[in-house]
Amino acid sequence: MSIAVKSIFSADSDPKAIRIVLLNDHEGKALVLLPANMLLNLVSIWKHSGRHLQPVRGRDAVKFFSQAALKAEAGQEKLFHLPVFLDQSLKDYDSFNVIESYTGLAFEAHKKWFTSSLSLCVLGMTPQMIEKHQPEGSDEQVITRAVERFTTLRIQQRLEDTLGLPPLAPSMKRLIELRSDPSAGIDDLVPLVRGDASLAAQVMSWAASPYYAAPGDVHSVEDAVIRVLGFDLVVNLALGVAMGKTLTVPDDTPRDGVPYWQQSVYTAAAAELLCKKIPAEIRPKPGLIYLAGLLQNFGYLVLAHLFPPHFSLLSRYIEANPHMALEFIEKQVMNVTREQIGSWLLDDWGLPAVVVEAVRYHNDLNYDGQASDEAKLIHCVNRALRRHGLADGPVEALDEAVLKQLTLTEADIEDALATVLDSRGELDALVHTIMHAQHAH
Repeated sequence: MSIAVKSIFSADSDPKAIRIVLLNDHEGKALVLLPANMLLNLVSIWKHSGRHLQPVRGRDAVKFFSQAALKAEAGQEKLFHLPVFLDQSLKDYDSFNVIESYTGLAFEAHKKWFTSSLSLCVLGMTPQMIEKHQPEGSDEQVITRAVERFTTLRIQQRLEDTLGLPPLAPSMKRLIELRSDPSAGIDDLVPLVRGDASLAAQVMSWAASPYYAAPGDVHSVEDAVIRVLGFDLVVNLALGVAMGKTLTVPDDTPRDGVPYWQQSVYTAAAAELLCKKIPAEIRPKPGLIYLAGLLQNFGYLVLAHLFPPHFSLLSRYIEANPHMALEFIEKQVMNVTREQIGSWLLDDWGLPAVVVEAVRYHNDLNYDGQASDEAKLIHCVNRALRRHGLADGPVEALDEAVLKQLTLTEADIEDALATVLDSRGELDALVHTIMHAQHAH
């Protein structure tokens, strides 16, 4: 379960807001102090200290900083008996308004507490500094540079050949065609499902899932598709799972993060519910919204597949910087984001453009292309799930202008979330079914 953490942007208003981070290694614990709006660059501290200090996992940080002693000044002063690494930009400060990301613990710390254990170094990077060092160009050019820089792969004429990704099964290519064909219907879908034993078994198990609460038993694929799930849902679930199945969920993810399939299924379910609250005349297609929700984090699997050693490093950076937007952490570690690489691959596989763009731009509130509503809807759902520890990333307030564009209110969002939270048992059963299908693959 993820631990909800406030975004850096709430710290921007106080230039003296200083983040305190607990690290450890086999030699013991150490503290880092740096401006709250900065990313802690782990490589800098490793070089400076000669130690391989790692962030403690979120739940351990919560336990440590929730100690009763840290509510009093004497305990706070004692905390600074640990070695302290201070960002160079803070060297002239005599006191610091420190804040800890996981617990929100905040107090005033004085430099005189730790002058003897202090080590000055350049530790932090702002989002602007990270952006300055990013390669220019289209998503494909950015991906190409990252692949060449971080792997031994030689770029071939077709980037997808280079990536060594398994090809999609013929039944999946046919599903993508059905998804993109406005005249396709149940009669096209049922024979396709029936002809693929693994897909048929999945459809039957989804139809039996308590989340879809079908009255009576489900006896056949036709029954499952026609009476329980419907065309849209079967195509979307099958595609979402097929995309995910081409790549395995990595082992070394950020500890205490939300499991990949849980986040995908919850996002899809909440996005579809919220979509139905938008007035019919401007409502995006709920089926495409569901699919975009299911695939919004797909690039995360692609990053793990392409850059295994760097993906472990990325996981540690995410743990050390839980207050920062994930895209800046990914840019710093890999020069490419999950949104860029995920949407590029989905586009290459021929998924509908609206889905591809919603996946690419759901974190970019300035985007106003053809999938603007879809992208912003996924954005709102993702941020709402973060509040409940059901999606990764810092907790941010929803943008009023975005809600206005979608003709939604905070109450609409909370209502959709409440429905999802009430259905957690059933949704978790669906997640289990999908993961079981993956392992059986």
